[in-house]
Amino acid sequence: MKKIIVFAVLAVVLLGTFAYAQQFTNESNFYYFSYPIEKVYVHRLGYMVVYRGNSNRMSRTFIPHEWFTEMGGKGEIAYLGAGNEWPTMTVYYNNGDFSHVRLRLRRERSHETWGIVPQTTNLDEYFKDIEELNLQY
Repeated sequence: MKKIIVFAVLAVVLLGTFAYAQQFTNESNFYYFSYPIEKVYVHRLGYMVVYRGNSNRMSRTFIPHEWFTEMGGKGEIAYLGAGNEWPTMTVYYNNGDFSHVRLRLRRERSHETWGIVPQTTNLDEYFKDIEELNLQY
C-alpha cells in the first residue's frame, strides 16, 4: 500500500513539473532595451537622438521620418503626460533582429530634451539608407 501511495505522489509531482515547464514554451521572442534620452534634435529628414548607453556614455542614432508615417512602421512616438517622467528610447528586437523603436518624448517643445539642428549643419548622409538602428552600447 505504501508503494502505491509513493508511486501516486511521485506521478503527481512529475506531471505537475511537466505542466509547469509547458507553460514556458510559449514565451515571446520579443525583447527590448530602454535608454534615457539626453536630447532629440529635429532635422528635416528625421530625428537625431542622443542617448545614454549601457556604459552611461553618450551615444547618438539617426531615425528617419518615414519610420513614423505608416501604421506598423519601424517607429512610434508616444508623448508623456504631465509629470516628471524622463524621455526614453525603447528598441525592440524579434529573434535577435531589429523590429521597431518607440520614442517616449515630452510634448512641450520647450523641454530641455528637445533641440533643433542648425540649418548650416549637414546631416543628410546620416539619414541615407537606414534599415535598422545603429546603436552603440
